[in-house]
Amino acid sequence: MNPEIQYYNNSLSETDKAICTSLAQLICSELHDAEYKIWHAHPVWFLNENPIVGYSKQKKGIRLMFWSGADFEENELNVLGPKFKDASIFYTDVTDIQPEAIMRWLQKARIIQWDYKNIVKRKGRLERL
Repeated sequence: MNPEIQYYNNSLSETDKAICTSLAQLICSELHDAEYKIWHAHPVWFLNENPIVGYSKQKKGIRLMFWSGADFEENELNVLGPKFKDASIFYTDVTDIQPEAIMRWLQKARIIQWDYKNIVKRKGRLERL
């Protein structure tokens, strides 16, 4: 695992660290060809420089976010905001993680993508890839 991401995970409480370590392992196993790094202060995975999935510590717990998740048609993912196509789920304990669901979402993330890489160039307008 990327040392920066390991450092991020290690900086959290034991409960949150367990969640993040599990999420990172699942993500890396499915998106083995993705680049991943700390981006905007939290771990994010990219395909062809386009952000796909990431997680972060928030008040409600660990937020697993899919940049194009609004189009996954998955009830467990809560769509956030009308402008972008992201969707998230929060975890407060490692036992809440359902690996089968995450693997399904990661497979969809590979196929269903909006072009976040060029959002600045397009002045905030998203286009489907």
